[in-house]
Amino acid sequence: MAMTTFVRIVEKGSLTAAANALDTSLPSVVRILATLERQLGVSLLNRTTRRIHLTGEGARYLERCRMILSDVHDAEAELTSSQAEPQGRLAVTASVAFGRRYVAPIVSKFVRDHRSVNVEMLFADRVVNMIEEGMDVAVRIGHLRDSSLVAIPVGHVRRVVCASPQYLRSHGIPRTLEAIRGHRCVRHIGLSPRNEWTFQVGRRSITIPLNCAIVCNEIDSSLEACTTGLGLGMFLSYQTAPYRKANKLRYVLEAFETEPLPIQIIYPHTRRLSTTVRTFVDDCISKLRHVSLD
Repeated sequence: MAMTTFVRIVEKGSLTAAANALDTSLPSVVRILATLERQLGVSLLNRTTRRIHLTGEGARYLERCRMILSDVHDAEAELTSSQAEPQGRLAVTASVAFGRRYVAPIVSKFVRDHRSVNVEMLFADRVVNMIEEGMDVAVRIGHLRDSSLVAIPVGHVRRVVCASPQYLRSHGIPRTLEAIRGHRCVRHIGLSPRNEWTFQVGRRSITIPLNCAIVCNEIDSSLEACTTGLGLGMFLSYQTAPYRKANKLRYVLEAFETEPLPIQIIYPHTRRLSTTVRTFVDDCISKLRHVSLD
């Protein structure tokens, strides 16, 4: 089927990988793609020596192909005795730290409960293009800007300023935003790409420059620097929650926090979700809504 071949090319990232996945020859895949593009009268892919890129027409066609193939899968499933059982490939993406801590355990249990499912996890600290990269479900922190996706909120996280108890005993607890200027800070660039932190006072946003002891792009190292007393740090509350519970970090300046960020389960618009995606989305909603992320 030409649509299946096209979708697999995009998911695998090359014609050769698609041929291997489809258990067919490379010339056959090349011929099917060429025939499909000729019949449609458009170019679906831009090909270079290293990778392929979807054209605008290709991205739109890919979304429709996935909808059609999902409908075909559901229609076939209705004729089998295993119609209610999730099966086949499921691709899930999330940010690295959140994915490792919260999404991976959900995936592991899902695979144990549904032995006919195989899951591909992509944890990356960037906004993954779900259509181009073949993702079925994403767990994202932040507001959704893509109207072609469905977003189900399951909670929120705060941007918190914190420090170790020993640091606060030695240097004092900051009670005003101006007091930050007298403290050394640990800046995690994943949350604070510039040498400043933003706060909210009423409806106003206020930016405070930082005197940084450490600047780091890796979350665990940034948290370690903060828990060992090197300065104030700003993180997302799910990152600090275990350390706060263990009394290794204490929150300060809570009255000046910006609006919380939503945690959302995201999937592409389809007329009907596959059993596998629907069941996994329901699992994520159920489990993440009961997780304490503050």
